[in-house]
Order: sequence, then structure tokens, then C-alpha cells
Amino acid sequence: MPSTYGGIILCGGLSTRMGRPKAWLPLGDEVFLQRIARILGEVVSPIVVVAAQGQELPSLAAHIEVVRDEYEQLGPLAGLAAGLAALGDRVTAAYATSCDVPLLQPAFVQAMLAAFDAANSRNNGCDLAIPRDGQFYHPLAAVYRTDLLVRVRALLEAQRLRPLFLVDESHALKISTEDLRAADPDLRSLRNANTPEEYAAILATLLP
Repeated sequence: MPSTYGGIILCGGLSTRMGRPKAWLPLGDEVFLQRIARILGEVVSPIVVVAAQGQELPSLAAHIEVVRDEYEQLGPLAGLAAGLAALGDRVTAAYATSCDVPLLQPAFVQAMLAAFDAANSRNNGCDLAIPRDGQFYHPLAAVYRTDLLVRVRALLEAQRLRPLFLVDESHALKISTEDLRAADPDLRSLRNANTPEEYAAILATLLP
């Protein structure tokens, strides 16, 4: 029998706005990717890191799996496809995150998985669970059934690359970010570092 939930960490982006690879940004005695893999590993297993072809990665724990993007520079939907393919039928679903959210909270991940689980214990069920802030969605803080792989690949082949297309074509559980504050009061799990200024602000938050 497969375990219930795995994890996918996408780190194959170009980091254009940051000016250097975000996976390697130092934070205490870790770098971003190491920290996020450690935190996610407190909640789910197995964990798959999706990197670009030829991308150099920091050292990771032995149980972390690394796969490469099947499609070059097609964005997060392509990374999700590689992660879902790697997990296969070992898990029912996976929590997907990026490598630039070092304030990720285990309780937030647990809340997302619990909401997904509760929805699927009812008759209507869902294919994915995704946070929503008004009209804005957080596709890299979401839970996806692994059997969505076929649908994801079809979107990629059709060059429909926005993650919202997958949301629109799936039975999606849309969770208000306000409802997630019970698990993560300041929604730190949704705070990413795209620029040097945002990185500096995160450093100020975490380090003495």
C-alpha cells in the first residue's frame, strides 16, 4: 500500500530577480533548499526535489530524491509533472512547494493535507487543494493528487502553462488564506523571497 502523502520541491527557476540561485541562499547553517526539505520532511515522505537539467544543488539528506525537469523552462507546471511522475503510485497526493519559502511552517502543510483529506472523505472529493487570497491562488503551496499527472502533461503539450488552467480543469478545493491563519497566523508559509530586499527581510525575521 502506498503512503498517503509525499512532497515536491521545485527549484529549477532562473532566479532572475534575485540575481543568484535561490536554492543556495544561506540561512543560518543551512541554505534555502536544505531548510525547506528538512521542514517538509517533518510532515511528509517521500520528498522529491525537481531541478533544471544540469542545475547544481546543495547537499541534501540521503532520503531526498532529485529529478530533472522533463520540459525545459516551461515553469512550475512542468516541474509539477516531473515531481508527480517521480512519486508515481507510492503516494496518493503530494504537497508542492517552491524552494524560496524558508518560513514554511509544518502546521501549515498539515492544515492543507487535513483539508484535502477531509474533502476526499466526503462523497464529492477533490483533485487538489489550493490556498486562495481573493482572486490570487498559491499553486506552490498546494496539494495535488498524483493521478493528475496525465492532465498536467496534456496541458503542457497544449502549451497551456499557467497553473490556474489545472485548477480550472480539476475538482479543486479552494481554501481561503484567512482560514489557514489558525495554523500559520502570519501566513509565513506563503512569504517567498524573490528579490534581495525580500531575502534581507527574511534574514532579519529569523536571525538574531
